[in-house]
Amino acid sequence: MTERKPLGTNFESWIDRQIREAEERGEFDDLPGKGKPLPDLDKPYDEMWWIKQKMRSEGLSMPLPPTLALRKEAEEALEEAARARSESEARRIVEDVNDRIREAIRTGLAGPPLNLVPYDVEKVVARWRASR
Repeated sequence: MTERKPLGTNFESWIDRQIREAEERGEFDDLPGKGKPLPDLDKPYDEMWWIKQKMRSEGLSMPLPPTLALRKEAEEALEEAARARSESEARRIVEDVNDRIREAIRTGLAGPPLNLVPYDVEKVVARWRASR
């Protein structure tokens, strides 16, 4: 009769044994990234992680829908206006983006709702002055 071991002690499944033996033979030694932590392990789970990772590794990007691109451009214009070297430069930056916003409202753009109205140039310039 064979000796029985208590449950939960020294049990190694068939797959665990296959992995252990392969490790002992050194079959995992030259895998890329060996000894390095998994990238993005601390980030929240994203179902599209592998697509985003592939696009990053291939240097690919996906263009934003026009409405989202204009929203991003408008945010960047406010930041640029805040860094402007003169009041007239800040005013020009805001007026330029306002022209594009008005045109988008007038003609309509593809994508999610724009949810954007032209900026109050005087308020933006007043913030620029206050930061100086």
